[in-house]
Amino acid sequence: MPLMRGALLGCGLVLVVGAWTTAATHMGMVGHMTAHMLSVAVAAPLIALGLRGGRFDPARRWPWLRPLGASLVELVVVWGWHLPIARRIAQHPAGLAIEQASFLLAGLALWSAVLGAAGSSVPERRAAGVGALLLTSMHMTLLGVLIGLAPQPLYPQHHAIHGLTPLEDQQLGGVVMLVVGTGSYVLGGLAMLATLLARREERP
Repeated sequence: MPLMRGALLGCGLVLVVGAWTTAATHMGMVGHMTAHMLSVAVAAPLIALGLRGGRFDPARRWPWLRPLGASLVELVVVWGWHLPIARRIAQHPAGLAIEQASFLLAGLALWSAVLGAAGSSVPERRAAGVGALLLTSMHMTLLGVLIGLAPQPLYPQHHAIHGLTPLEDQQLGGVVMLVVGTGSYVLGGLAMLATLLARREERP
C-alpha cells in the first residue's frame, strides 16, 4: 500500500507540473481549461489518494474539513476565477500562479474531505461525500455550458490557439470542462455511492 500511495502521489505531482506548464503557455481557453481540469479533477484526487491516511492527509490533519463545505469553497474558487475581470488578472504571472494554486488547493481539500468521509464509520458523512461530488459535477456542468454556449467571446484577452477563432476556442474550452470535470466528479460520486450501498448491505 505505501508503494501504491507513493505512485499515486508521484503521478499527481507530475500532472500538476504539466497543468501549470500548460497554463503558462497561454494557449487560449482550451489551454486554460485543460490546465484547470488537470489540477482539480485529475491531479487533486490522485494526490489525495496518495496522502490518504498519512501524516500529511488534509482530512486527518484538519478533522473539521467536511465534504459539502469543501465543495462550496471549490465552487467559489472556480466560478470566481472565471469572471472576466479575474481572467484578466490571471494573464499576469503572479495572478496565474495564485489562480493555479487556488485551483489545486480547493480540489485537494474537496477530494481529501470526500476520501476521509469514505473511510468514516458514520453513514451520514459518507453520504455527504457523495452529495459533495455530485454538487460539484453540477456546477462544473453549468459553468461549462455557459462558457461553451455563450454567443460571443467572454474573454477577449485570451489568444485563441492556431486555427480557431476566439469564439471557437472558448466553445472548445467549455467542452473540455464538461467532459473532464463533469466526468471525474460524477464517476467519483458514483464510486462513493456504490461503497455506501455496499456497506449498508453488509450491516446485519
